[in-house]
Amino acid sequence: MRFFSLEGKLAAALLAWSLLTALSVIGLQRWLDSTQAAALFAVLGLLLPGLLLARYLASPVARLIRALAGSVSAFGDGDFSFSIRNTRRDEVGDLVDAHNELGRVLREQRQNLFQRELLLDTVVQNTPNAMVLVEPGGHVVYANLAARALLNGGRSMNGIHIDAVIAEAPPELAEALTGAEDALFSVSIRQEDETFHLSQRNFKLQGRTHRMIILRRMTRELSRQEVATWKKVIRVVSHELNNSLAPIRSLSHSGRELARLGELQRLAMVFDTIEERARHLGGFVQGYAHFAKLPVPQQAWVELRPFLDALGQHSQFRLSAGDAPARAWFDRAQIEQLLINLLKNAKEAGGDVDDVELVVETRGRDLRIEVRDRGPGMSESVLANALLPFYSTKRSGTGLGLALAREIAEAHSGRLQLANRAEGGLVVTLSLPQPEPPAAD
Repeated sequence: MRFFSLEGKLAAALLAWSLLTALSVIGLQRWLDSTQAAALFAVLGLLLPGLLLARYLASPVARLIRALAGSVSAFGDGDFSFSIRNTRRDEVGDLVDAHNELGRVLREQRQNLFQRELLLDTVVQNTPNAMVLVEPGGHVVYANLAARALLNGGRSMNGIHIDAVIAEAPPELAEALTGAEDALFSVSIRQEDETFHLSQRNFKLQGRTHRMIILRRMTRELSRQEVATWKKVIRVVSHELNNSLAPIRSLSHSGRELARLGELQRLAMVFDTIEERARHLGGFVQGYAHFAKLPVPQQAWVELRPFLDALGQHSQFRLSAGDAPARAWFDRAQIEQLLINLLKNAKEAGGDVDDVELVVETRGRDLRIEVRDRGPGMSESVLANALLPFYSTKRSGTGLGLALAREIAEAHSGRLQLANRAEGGLVVTLSLPQPEPPAAD
């Protein structure tokens, strides 16, 4: 117990009051010659001074408590500017110091928070992406500059219902905003076609579910990608044409010389080689045509067992279809073409042909088809690029086989995935979403 503590002060006052009372009783007893009368007069005489002393001791503490209560109420209202002057050197003084330090920390945190919010608002307001925040009732609570430039005629949207904003938007944009899914669409703005990517996300804000709408301009990025793709296509086509036209040109010259010399037997070999190169070139061009003109899948219910049996006539494989459904929903011709390409790749992977396996099973609402081989697999860089158009590690490959397979899978709202097997080899997984099967007749 320190000397200037509140407990010490109260103990000292109580001790002094007790001594004063005892001395008063002794003095009155000698004067009145009666112990009871002396005690009575002492208590009555010292009662008022005792009350005054108690009030004197409690008054500063009471004032500080009232000040602390008012300051805490101000903190609750977000006003952290209050501080209390400390003149005490006891526990109450320590409480005042702690209160003042809390106010200082809260002021600094609010200032830092305000600066971060200002920075975030500056970034969001000046981002080229249009951002709109919608509260659960459908009213816009925030829209940055890009959103105001794109929607609502450049006017502020705060407080406006999102349906009113959508009603004034171009039809393509309005259709995308009405849906709940991410979308990529084009819209005419000032007589120029602009491509946008729309993403929508729901999240909790102050306990309520809000919707964030983000519109990103993709025109320039898509244009750059389109130019890069065309350059790559031109390089691949030029390379393949030169590889075929150069020997054809050379063989044509040789054939002319053989015809002039009358060596007709050797001339047949020249024509056979020219025909083979022309056939290869035709197949190359036809592959590009198939990739560029993939029709919309004509999906229907296909009996799976006859389909797999027919597939076995094109390529040799081991079938594992114990968990396969009786029927599946897909375009028979396109999925057959896809699987033939995958089985052909598995056969050419370099492993044992007998290790090529086709696994068919149901995973949730998806039909899952895996083509497995025991070849060398793929490196990480090849896995990352194998599904891209025109990418091939084969010397005579066009880079369209897996790209076409992925295009077919995505046209069925499915996906195609490649992965190395732990025991060696590659597994290509085709996942096709399935609707509810029709009721049996």
